[in-house]
Amino acid sequence: MTTKIRIVTDSTADIPAEMRSRLQIEMVPLKVHFGKDTFLDSVTIQAEQFYEKLGQSQQLPTTSQPSPVDFLEVFKSLTADPEVHVISIHLSSALSGTYQSAVLAKSLLDDNANITIIDSRSASYGCGMLVVEAAEWADAGKSVDEIVNRVEELRNATGLYFLVDTLEYLQKGGRIGKAAALFGSLLNIKPILTVDNEGEISAVDKIRGQKKAMVRIIELLDQHFAGKSIDMTIAHSQSQGTAEEFGAMISNHFDVKKVQYTSLGPVIGTHVGPGTVAVFAKQAD
Repeated sequence: MTTKIRIVTDSTADIPAEMRSRLQIEMVPLKVHFGKDTFLDSVTIQAEQFYEKLGQSQQLPTTSQPSPVDFLEVFKSLTADPEVHVISIHLSSALSGTYQSAVLAKSLLDDNANITIIDSRSASYGCGMLVVEAAEWADAGKSVDEIVNRVEELRNATGLYFLVDTLEYLQKGGRIGKAAALFGSLLNIKPILTVDNEGEISAVDKIRGQKKAMVRIIELLDQHFAGKSIDMTIAHSQSQGTAEEFGAMISNHFDVKKVQYTSLGPVIGTHVGPGTVAVFAKQAD
């Protein structure tokens, strides 16, 4: 029996809609709550609308994971065809219960349902990069085992760094104290964040001034990819100009084979705020 492979992810992967559609990637949205109003990330609220509302809102929005039932509907629909094997790749389990919801949904289906669930141990396009690679490999006719092995290999070989414009959103979300946020703002301190091997957000460095922080990220990428060709995606929250400037700086330093730009979606944007720029890199094929 021929296996058809379908890829599922969640909205925090920040994969452009056109790419999701072209690669037939199913996306289960997380939710964003502004007071009593609830929106489905990248379904009923897009990045541009979200940042506009964020600028007008007195309160920081909150986010919530999909329920197992949200995943169950997608899994049931895809595995109704017994030839389909689902590979479902999600936001780091250290940052959200989304992965666990997918695992629970799978347990509610009978044992014959062909579903493999993977913890990306990453966030935003760090997860998205794995999802897109899996979908491209599925399109190329690779087996389930080949795709799963490739995703696990790539998960450990990706360079990703977030350059946060302000500490305000990390402070509002309870990630740092008020004094640290105020101190950072006064001194123009730009934190550089990454997602570590355990899938936790960790601070790599704090640099005074955006341009110097970008130079520092290039030094960090050099530790992964010195002398290698890379593919990169730059994601941003309302910072297209800064993202393109950063892309040009990286391209001057590395042999970049592919570059694309995407928006940090509403859920990720809730936690990092506008003005954030993030780079996701892997060795080019």
